[in-house]
Amino acid sequence: MLTNTASSPGAKLALGLARSLAPGELAVLVNTGDDFTHLGLRICPDLDTVLYTLAGVVHPDQGWGRADETFGFMTEARRQGAPDWFALGDRDLVVHVERTRRLAEGERLSVITAEFALRFGVASRVLPMSDTPVATLLDTDAGRLEFQHYFVRLRCEPAVRAVHFDGASQARPTAELETLLRSPSLEAIVLCPSNPYLSIDPVLAVPGMRAALRAARVPVIAVSPLIGGKAVKGPTAKIMRELGVSATIDAVAAHYGTLVDAYVVDHADAAAAAALGIEFAVTNTLMRTLDDRVRVAATVRELAQSIRARQVLRTDRRVS
Repeated sequence: MLTNTASSPGAKLALGLARSLAPGELAVLVNTGDDFTHLGLRICPDLDTVLYTLAGVVHPDQGWGRADETFGFMTEARRQGAPDWFALGDRDLVVHVERTRRLAEGERLSVITAEFALRFGVASRVLPMSDTPVATLLDTDAGRLEFQHYFVRLRCEPAVRAVHFDGASQARPTAELETLLRSPSLEAIVLCPSNPYLSIDPVLAVPGMRAALRAARVPVIAVSPLIGGKAVKGPTAKIMRELGVSATIDAVAAHYGTLVDAYVVDHADAAAAAALGIEFAVTNTLMRTLDDRVRVAATVRELAQSIRARQVLRTDRRVS
């Protein structure tokens, strides 16, 4: 099973899926549009969040960063007048230093990430969306901002007017992903409940990505990032409103279009999903505990299996 994820909510579902499947059966395709260079280091926040979550070392309250982290580096950085708006923990720092060193030596991000996963004891495959850097840029009322400056430094406060993915036109899906999508053992593709505009769209902006996902001919299931018109965490609903889109399952379904075969929605949105006429399953999509994550994952798998059994994959998808 392949899940396309980013951010803490997506990593939570990825963990639920990993616990529901046999070791090695899950592959996680991760947004790298959030990646940036800070203090001379290449930081990959979503990749690291997925790795830490699947390895069981993520900070349990934050949903990102390492548990039992120390910040001696940041203390000294402040003393020396270095920018301190993006906190780098001491354990976390080792990952960034090693990644930066290996990238400078010409290694692919995919290879580096796979070796990190191995060293963390993660059985699932963790795949960057591309080995070519792509940067999510936001046009806001405070000017054009790199994602982390918007998300962390300015705490999502500026109003978003447009979203761009710099470098996406030069990027390509990795060889590892293309091989996986051609595999006869692939059972489903899952879009996690991450922000469609900031977390999923960067992946879909890579040329050839939509076509590759469609060509896999397996059920594509999306878990709605909204519960009753609100995002559990992050600026999803805020950004949708600022872009002139209603924060509803209707808008999410319209955004994904024919890419998605069916949805998993919260009980609060069941009536709206039924009115749309889309195929969907209902569960409590709020994932506070590991049991919650496994339960949502089970709903996703049951829905995908139902679609496969009935062979109702849409035939109107067109490669573009």
